[in-house]
Amino acid sequence: MNVIDALLKSYSSFAKVPWDKSVAGPQRVWMVVYPPEQERRLRLRIKDFEIASREAKHDWRLVDITDAFGRWLGGHEYREAYFEEPEAIAPALEDFADFLADEVRAQLSADDVDDDTVVAVIGVGSLFGLGRVSRLIEAVNNDVRGRLAVFFPGEVEGTNYRLLGARDGWSYHAVPITATEV
Repeated sequence: MNVIDALLKSYSSFAKVPWDKSVAGPQRVWMVVYPPEQERRLRLRIKDFEIASREAKHDWRLVDITDAFGRWLGGHEYREAYFEEPEAIAPALEDFADFLADEVRAQLSADDVDDDTVVAVIGVGSLFGLGRVSRLIEAVNNDVRGRLAVFFPGEVEGTNYRLLGARDGWSYHAVPITATEV
């Protein structure tokens, strides 16, 4: 069984377990962890994760943040100055983090999202060097009604997550879903 098939099997098992509606926001977050080199395969199979969610009687909403930085920068009043001096953008990255959290929060609070909906976020690898996945999750976890599934290209060891395996990780109390839990 390949990595994505095994990950899908693990995900499907988690989706089928009855959801405790009384848990706090951080426990409503699923970190779907896979090796970064499997990103393209995962994207090709993302529809299968939706099907697994629906078979478990849960709705699904996909949020792709891959191009969020480009959309934010394209609308920024100082974008031309940032192109001329890229190092000058560092202080504005806090604004980008807020922009991104607002975008994800809007999806979490949409009228058709309820406490039986999986809101799946892909594209978090695009945050590398621009922001932190931990900051995004912490900014929105109290807005999760059903489950927030963050497709995470990296590693997990216990509760420590490392994006793309290249950075010191952070400890988080999400539920890890990996290909090895089948």
